[in-house]
Amino acid sequence: MPTGADIVWACLSAQGVDTVFGYPGGAVIPLYDALDGSGIRHILTRHEQGAVFAAEGYARATGKTGVCIATSGPGATNLITGIADAKMDSVPLVCITGQVRSALIGTDAFQEIDVFGMTLPITKWSRIVRSAAEIPDVLAKAFYIANSGRPGPVLIDIPTDFLKAVINVAVPGHYEPPPVSSSVNSFPTANLLSLLRQAQRPVVLVGAGVKLSGATQAAQRLLNRLRIPAGATVHALGVIPSEAPYSLGMVGMHGTRAANMALHETDLLVVLGARLDDRVTGDPSRFAPEARIVHFEIDPSQLDRVRRGELAVIGDLAETIPQFLQVLDGNELPDFSAWRETACGESRAEVRTRGGALPAIRFLDELYALMPPDGVVVADVGQHQMWAAQRYRAMNPRGFLSSGGLGSMGFALPAALGAQLARPEATVLCISGDGGVQMNIQELATIQRFKLPVKLLIMDNKYLGMVRQWQQLFYDRNYAETDLSDNPDFVAIAEAYGIKSAKLGIDRSSETGLPPNTNDVMRDFLFSPEARLLVFECPPEANVFPMVPSGAALSEMLLEEKEA
Repeated sequence: MPTGADIVWACLSAQGVDTVFGYPGGAVIPLYDALDGSGIRHILTRHEQGAVFAAEGYARATGKTGVCIATSGPGATNLITGIADAKMDSVPLVCITGQVRSALIGTDAFQEIDVFGMTLPITKWSRIVRSAAEIPDVLAKAFYIANSGRPGPVLIDIPTDFLKAVINVAVPGHYEPPPVSSSVNSFPTANLLSLLRQAQRPVVLVGAGVKLSGATQAAQRLLNRLRIPAGATVHALGVIPSEAPYSLGMVGMHGTRAANMALHETDLLVVLGARLDDRVTGDPSRFAPEARIVHFEIDPSQLDRVRRGELAVIGDLAETIPQFLQVLDGNELPDFSAWRETACGESRAEVRTRGGALPAIRFLDELYALMPPDGVVVADVGQHQMWAAQRYRAMNPRGFLSSGGLGSMGFALPAALGAQLARPEATVLCISGDGGVQMNIQELATIQRFKLPVKLLIMDNKYLGMVRQWQQLFYDRNYAETDLSDNPDFVAIAEAYGIKSAKLGIDRSSETGLPPNTNDVMRDFLFSPEARLLVFECPPEANVFPMVPSGAALSEMLLEEKEA
């Protein structure tokens, strides 16, 4: 007779799960005892936060559901940042935690914590398993909820005695989704055509919902049909071909001048699966001030959060974007070529920083030029994240992964190992800062144990760079507690983990600021069949521009160091 733990593994296998990330502990020992023979690969990370970020990287790189496991108490609480990160960025996760024996719940037993209550605000669904018999149905529901509608994380908390219990139940479990409301509105063909024909300065804003719904190709056909200026959020990079004549680039706080000015001037904004958070809009009261907004969205709760829209199209973008295309078939639209040239033309060309960031930008440009088109870039959080996003040019909607809504430092290294496991043939480039990399640097051990050829680039400026930039621009250069000049020797640390490493610095005698051997070092780093670490030493006071100050409108972005 199988145990509850056997049933968990059988249910995961039935859901198509082949890889899980985790860290054992007392309450989940029965689960690990049943692992052998399950047919599922378990990746032992060196911290539970590493496990949940790795599961995120796996999910973000593939669209599959990531799975992670942790024990009760501190194991469970160490998952919380990653769960919140997945909720903000719509990443499907199933997180399984062990819990103390059911009879002890509520007694403050050793390593008891109410992870169910703690995760209610940051999951799509949290559940404490109440008997071993319900494990199959609970897991079936968990996977459905994680993937339905707007994807997100689910947490299942299982008391350890239910994992030990011997029981005979059917696998897989069953979950009957609630019926879809029959009162869904028909596609608003007439209203949409009317708005397009009245517009003089229309803009499309592409968000992560496009790739999450699998609608990238449909969206590209739509953009080629409309041929109006189109910008992307950081999570939608790779959806809009960078060479397209209508491409504005990335929008928002560190977006391009073209994208932000177009959003400020537009009179019709068509939003495809973006939630319009403050990093995209700037001052919400002055976002797209003259625009009527048409919002295509699967999650009704995201509508009218910034300002009221003119028209909402609710549904899966995989269905509504093709419907939009059908509306356009046989219907003439105004000629928007003059507006497109104004919005995307040379007069709005990207302003390149002439200051300390130039070597970092050129370095990333040269490194990206060597990346295979199907490569994956995983960026941590900070200045390097924005440089990495600004310079990203590949045509791969799942090729740029980063912590967006939560902005979790320490995300990139474990997420990169998850992405590499999900896509073993791809070149996975992890870009981190000297601050963020130290938050989960222990996952170098996981990379080395599983012989993952992750390429870790550390942009080392000896500061918490993004905070320092704000301190410089808005706090009179009071660099309070952002000095990291006592950083360890990252090359020596990597070598201690058995990972070959190199370092590049700024060559001030060079026109580009890069040493003459840069290309050779890059090639050795990127094309090695093994893991590699490369430290690039940036100027300490290099800043990211353009930049929209907090509380400013998109049109009030700072473009150059001299304007700061």
